[in-house]
Formats: sequence, C-alpha cells, structure tokens
Amino acid sequence: MTKNSTYGDIRNYILKSVNEEKIYASNDNFWKNLNNTGTEIWLDTGDIELASGLWTKEMSALTTNNTLLNTEIQKGIYDNLIPELRKLVKDFSSDEQVKEIAFILNAYHGLRLVKKFGGLVSVELHTDTADDLDAIVEYGKRYYDICPDHFLVKVPFTATGLLGARKLGEAGVRVNFTLEFSARFNVLVSLIARPSYCNVFMGRLAAYMIDNDLGDGKWVGEKAVISSQRWINKLTSEDQVKTKLIVASLREAEQLKSLAGVNVYTIPPAVAKDGRNTLDGIFNSQVNTDYKAEFNSDSEEKFRFDTIWAVKDEEVRFGRYIDENVPATGEELITLARNIGCGDIFPEFTKEELKWIKEDGKIPKHSRWAGRIAKGELAVDTLLSLAGLATFAQDQQKLDQRIRSLI
Repeated sequence: MTKNSTYGDIRNYILKSVNEEKIYASNDNFWKNLNNTGTEIWLDTGDIELASGLWTKEMSALTTNNTLLNTEIQKGIYDNLIPELRKLVKDFSSDEQVKEIAFILNAYHGLRLVKKFGGLVSVELHTDTADDLDAIVEYGKRYYDICPDHFLVKVPFTATGLLGARKLGEAGVRVNFTLEFSARFNVLVSLIARPSYCNVFMGRLAAYMIDNDLGDGKWVGEKAVISSQRWINKLTSEDQVKTKLIVASLREAEQLKSLAGVNVYTIPPAVAKDGRNTLDGIFNSQVNTDYKAEFNSDSEEKFRFDTIWAVKDEEVRFGRYIDENVPATGEELITLARNIGCGDIFPEFTKEELKWIKEDGKIPKHSRWAGRIAKGELAVDTLLSLAGLATFAQDQQKLDQRIRSLI
C-alpha cells in the first residue's frame, strides 16, 4: 500500500468519524459593537466545553496551536482513539506513526470544532516541519483536503515557512501565518508568504519588557499592532496583498477597546469573559491612535526596540524583491536577507545560544542577548519568534510522547 492511498484512508476515516452536534448561538450586542469597528472575533482555544459557554453569532473562528492541542490531548480525551489510529499507519516507521497520528488528532479535533461551531478553525503543523519545505506543503494540502472551507493552516515564521506558506496559498490553501512579533515581520509575511492572515503576539512583547525589567510593558504590544495594521492597509492598497492582521495573545480585557478596528482578535476565553463582564460595550476604532511606550533609561534606543513597530525601507525592498524573485529554499532567502541588510531577522546562532532559547521558554532572558541586540546582530522580535517556536516544539514533544506511550 502506498503512502498516498494511506493518506486517503486517513482522510476518509476523519470525515466519517467526526460527529458533533452543532451549537446554536444567540446574538450579543456587546460583541456586535466590536464587530462594527471592523474587527472579527475568534476564540483562542481548542476546549469545546469552554468555547461553548462563550460562543455567540458574532464570533467567526477558533484557533488552536501545539500548546492548546497538547492541553486537550493530555486530558486523555483521545486515549482510546490513539491505538485505533495506529492501525491506519501500521506500515509506517515508528517515528512516522507518531507524527502521522499527531496530524490525525489535530485534524480530528479541528473538525470537531468546525462541526460544533461552524466557523473557521486554525490547525497547526507539526513543529518538525518548520524548516522542511516539502513537509509544510504536503501537510498543508492534506489539511485542506479534509476541510477546505473551514481549516486555516498555521505556518510558523521561518525562512522556509515563508516559502511554504506562499506555495500553499498558490495551491488555494488558506494560511494563518504565526509567531510574528513586529510590523516589519508582518510586512515581509504579507509580501513574501501572502497568507490569508498574519499575527502580532502582543502579550509576549509586554512580558519581555516586564520580565527583563526594561519597562512597564504598557502600550508596547499595542504600538506594534497598530503599526502592523497600518502597514497591512498600505500594502493592501499598493501591492494588492489580501492578508488580514490578527491580534494574538491578548492578556487584558481593556485591550479589547484599545485595539478595536484591527482586522481580527483571537481572544483567550478568560479575557473574553472578563471583557464581557466588566466593559461597557462601547467600541471605537483605534487604528489611527498613536500609543507611546515607556522604557527604563535609554533602553529603547540602546536595544533597538523600535524594530518592533518601525519598518525600514530596505526591509520593504527586500520583501518586494523576494515577492518578484522567489528563491527555491529557505537558505537562499536567508542569504539574500543578510546581503540586503536584513540579517538581524535571520541571525546566526551558536549551539550554546540555541540551547539558551530552549531553556528560557516563551520569554528570553534579555541579559544573554543585550550585546548582540545593541550591535544590530539580532532583535527582540527575532528572539521571541524563535522562543515561541521552541516552546511549541516542547509541547509537541509532550503530545508525541503521549501518543508513543499509547501505541
């Protein structure tokens, strides 16, 4: 039996096995008022029970990731299913079986969310594919074949990811490009990858400032988001990009008001509940608001925090050049970036530095990187993106380990 025929069997199994009773939601003027500013409302969860208690007609999607899916898997809800899934992939090697079952669980759970809520659902690639162009395209297309009208394939910010997302888009697959932390990242994503959606993980920007005692974190994420939205609007006009911006990693209810008018919110359930209970429900677009972030002493200039919201001419030129001259590999793209003066987006790291990124978790320890940041060799957005991918990889490993233990 060929892999392609097995993939067909897997697709058919998922489509036939998922049966979920659709929820019938009511209208809610609170969320309707937010919609009226131009903002789509997504819930940032894969927990069906939790989402069911919050879902309204004004909400249009749910988003999961490796961490959120792992949370669901570790509850044991699919422990009885996993051994059965092994029968579908019995002809694969043991490592391939684990990765394939992880894919099936992601698609299976994603389709449950689609059936239950009727909206879009973001499904994540296995973190092992982040630098594998063929795998990004293959798995992305397989997600599409299962649920073309509702699945958004999440591709992480890597050089290879930019190229893989572009190939998926050209094949008609809608992509939610993830792990961006700055306006300049989203300029490159919009021009090169041309996905349906891009992101700013704003909560981690504030956390980086606070955890590293560089400032109070106030308005840092908001400033990056507003700058990103303005650039997306500009590129939509000048370059015909069709990418929408997602505000991800919202941490406080007040941010529902301070960023109203941005294309999309992915709202954690706790923030959605808090906002609904504490805010007055009056929303006005803030896309033209200029937020001012405060930093300790000379931190902003010394550590180049303006890279979070400022976009240089050479970065726009680089994005447009790659758009017209798409390289064959991520390695080629990285070389071009460094040659054109954008090397801090794809910096080189020693083995010890890569170990630091894994050790530090979501928020890197600034003291490890301050010297290189000040020299312009790398930047905060780069560090946070790599840290985010490393964190997802750790949660993917936990998910894989549970699968391995059950097969």
